[in-house]
Formats: sequence, structure tokens, C-alpha cells
Amino acid sequence: MRKVILSLLLVLLTASFAAADTIVLRSGTSLRGTVLGFINGRFAVRLTAGATLPVNPTNTRNQTGESASTRVVREGEVIFLRPRDIDRIEIDGRSIEDARYQTRVVDVSLGPNWIDSGVDIRRGERVKIDATGTIYAGRMRITPAGSTTNDQYAPLPRAPEGALICVIGNDYDSPIIELGARREFVADREGRLFLTANRASYEDARGSYNVRVQKEIDLAAMARADDNRNPNDNSYDPFGLPGDSGSASTRSRTRPGGDGPRNRDRTSRTTEVVIDVPANLPRGVDTGVALRAGDQVTITATGTIIAGRRAGESTPDGIRTGAGSILGTNLRPVPTAGVGALIGLVFMANGQSTQPFLVGSQLTFTAPSDGRLFLMVNDDNYSDNSGSFSVRIRYPN
Repeated sequence: MRKVILSLLLVLLTASFAAADTIVLRSGTSLRGTVLGFINGRFAVRLTAGATLPVNPTNTRNQTGESASTRVVREGEVIFLRPRDIDRIEIDGRSIEDARYQTRVVDVSLGPNWIDSGVDIRRGERVKIDATGTIYAGRMRITPAGSTTNDQYAPLPRAPEGALICVIGNDYDSPIIELGARREFVADREGRLFLTANRASYEDARGSYNVRVQKEIDLAAMARADDNRNPNDNSYDPFGLPGDSGSASTRSRTRPGGDGPRNRDRTSRTTEVVIDVPANLPRGVDTGVALRAGDQVTITATGTIIAGRRAGESTPDGIRTGAGSILGTNLRPVPTAGVGALIGLVFMANGQSTQPFLVGSQLTFTAPSDGRLFLMVNDDNYSDNSGSFSVRIRYPN
């Protein structure tokens, strides 16, 4: 119990200090000072009042005091204390609630990669996000809450365009979380926290959001680590973010299409999804499938639609009818394919798309670029169409 209490008290030192703290050593000595940080396994404390400290008999070479067992330290002097030498700490002038959270501040700009926050999250941890700042995209001025418009090719098409969003982990199918200017949530998975703005295009963007990330400290885990650690190991930092160190390289997540980050280390597993593709949508259907260049994708489609009053009923392979097809003057996305045929295209991160291609009732193809797969019906007038195709998509996981 005493170690748990000590761990709790030590956690409070993560906050910045405006007032002096009282540090009570196990020897009974009380110190008044300001904790500067945790360095090489010790707390650095600048004293605001002089004190006499007990000295380990095997280490008296820096002794300036009165005997071989004590050392006099003066006001303003910086001393280093091991966590195991501290009995308790009395915190002055700060909120205990705030001190329960580790805090990191990161600038989030809009670019080809999601921004690595440097924070690793564990399942069940509570996370708080607060964001300010402005991103300018073209003629738009966007805040972390997002604009009044939507971007159907953004990572979260139904969320405000430009809103701050995040994802936990480097798996491409990790759910994207809308944050806005402020959000608090409990993590449902483990992984690195990545941040970006909810917008497909980034080439015209400038500026950034200033984001404060706070995660609640797992006191129970910290107590277990303190119980089990080697007492001679001075490298243990109870307040370090998991996986974080000064020499650690920044991790990266790319933003292919509207899907956001993807894990570039693919496995041999595949995933299947089944969706309906209505015939009356001129911009097509976002399948929710994010592809990487070189992915082998298989699509099969069944059902019939009505492709307008003139063309009538059509299968996914389409029908040939009308003078427009004969003369080559039609305005369908794939002029060489029949009216009502199932077609596809891939939207990329820069807002551009590949050329539409015929899918028909069955197609296996290699993804030409990173991006989001869209499916639609091949027509030049969607207002009088009805029905939908049932489409099964098989792609690498």
C-alpha cells in the first residue's frame, strides 16, 4: 500500500510548479523546493530553503557539512533524489485532477502524412484533446471544429471539413475519431495516436492546429512496474510516455485517398465487404475500401437496375442501346461500356481520381494507386434510374 501511495504522489510531479513543494524523505528529513524534472532515474529539486541531508557513507566525496553522515545544502542548490528515498510529497498550488494527466502539445498541419503525436495509448486509458489554431485551405479558413461544409472524399465524409480527427494505431482499418476543438474519450485499443485535419486535399493548405493531448496515468500499472523493477536500475522513468524517448524516431502514417493512414506492412489475409450500389447516384458510392497501389482486388456484382426510361433494365454488364452509343457522342463516364454497367474509380489523396473503368458482373484488377474505391452506374442521366446492384469486394487486409 505504501508503494502505491508513493506512486500516486510521484505522479503529481508531472505538472509544472508555481509554488514550493514539500518533499519528505524516508529518513524523516523535510525539504522545501521546486521539482525541476526526472533525470537519469532521479528527481531534480531546486531547494527554496537550506537543509541538512543524510549521506550514504559510501558516497561522501561531495560532503560540505558537519559530519560524515550528513551534508548541508543551501537555498538555490539543485539536488537529485532517488524515488525510493522519498516517503511522500506535499503538492502546493496545483490541481490534483490536472496532475493525473500526462500532457503533450503538438502542432498539426495538413499534409501527405498524419501527424505523429508522440503519445502511445493503452486500451481503457482516458484521453483529453483540446485544440486551437487555424488552417487556411484555398480560400477557406478552418478551425479545429471544422467548417460548415463536408468533404465526401475526406477520412470522415460526414464530419465537418477540416475538423481535427485522430486514429489510434497503425492499422488501416482502425476507426477514425472526430475530435473537433475539444473531446474526451476512453481508448478501445492500443497504439500510437495520430492526428490530422478532415480533408482529402492538402496541397493548398497552410497553417496548423495547436493540439494539447492529455492521457490519464495508469496508477495501478505504474505501481506494479515500481514493485517489479530492479532497484539498481536508474533508467526507469515513471512519467515517461510509453515507447517515448529522446532518441526515438518519429513514426509515420500516410493519407491515401479519404481513408487516412494505412499500415504499409500488409499480411496475406483478405477482407470481404458487401455493399449496394444504387443506380441513381451520379457521384457513385464510397465503398469504404482503401486501396494501396498494387493491391489485387476482386469484385463481383449481381442484380438488375432500371437505367432510365429509354434503356430499361440492365445487369452489371450493361446494355447497348441508343444512337449515342453508335455515334460515340454519349457522355457516360466509360463511353465504351454499356448503359447501366457497373463501373469503378479510385479517388486519391490529392482529390484527383483515376480514369473510370468497367467492372461489370466480375472483375479482378490491380489497384493503380493509393486511394479510396468508388463504384457507380455508367450513365449520363441518373435522375430517372432506379434499383441497385449487390456488390461483393475482396481485397488485401
